[in-house]
Amino acid sequence: MLPLKDTIPSRSFPAVNWALLAANVVVFLLMARNAQLAEAWIDSLALVPVRLLTNPLDPTEWLTIFTSMFMHGGWFHLFSNMLALYIFGDNVEDRMGSQRYLIFYLLCGVAAALTHVFFNPTSPIPTVGASGALSGVLAAYLLFYPSARVITLVPIFFLPWFVEIPAVVYLGFWFLSQLANGVFSILIDVQAMGGVAWWAHIGGFAAGLVLAPIFRQQRYIRRYYLDQYYPW
Repeated sequence: MLPLKDTIPSRSFPAVNWALLAANVVVFLLMARNAQLAEAWIDSLALVPVRLLTNPLDPTEWLTIFTSMFMHGGWFHLFSNMLALYIFGDNVEDRMGSQRYLIFYLLCGVAAALTHVFFNPTSPIPTVGASGALSGVLAAYLLFYPSARVITLVPIFFLPWFVEIPAVVYLGFWFLSQLANGVFSILIDVQAMGGVAWWAHIGGFAAGLVLAPIFRQQRYIRRYYLDQYYPW
């Protein structure tokens, strides 16, 4: 299933969401056109759990939690993450406000990275991608817009079918699939099934559920309505 758009229009221009999209794309294009640069950035800026835990007092290792959020391992990795961020991120920014949304996004990314490190403490595999922070955005969207619907492309026998799926169903199924894969990865004792950091997704989503109500921007009734009914 490929999400194409949601049914909730944004009421304000999502400046931060567009900036995040642009930053991820620019970083990927720089890496894609220069193999030596890509190798150097992966070596120094990707999150490596065992390296972080071996050097916990090294600030550059903690910095990789943030730098790794803006790096991707391939075109499909970038496309799938940026498509989801484009579809769901603008609405979450609209509900939080731009500054709160940026802080929320980064905190979810941090929670995702730390969850991944916790479940894979001896992993030497570099971890990159916006998936953890994006998972937090998906959780916030689920809380803020439970009645929304997601227009999804479902290929059936090579024919495209466009289906409106309730956001609760789409995002709920997505999270359950991440949780199942995460648990399965523990049961068979592997650190990253197929190169996917399942527990980063789970940690980011859980952080989003906890943080979204805190970062939600309050909606106030216009003053003249209050003056009309409560003229003191």
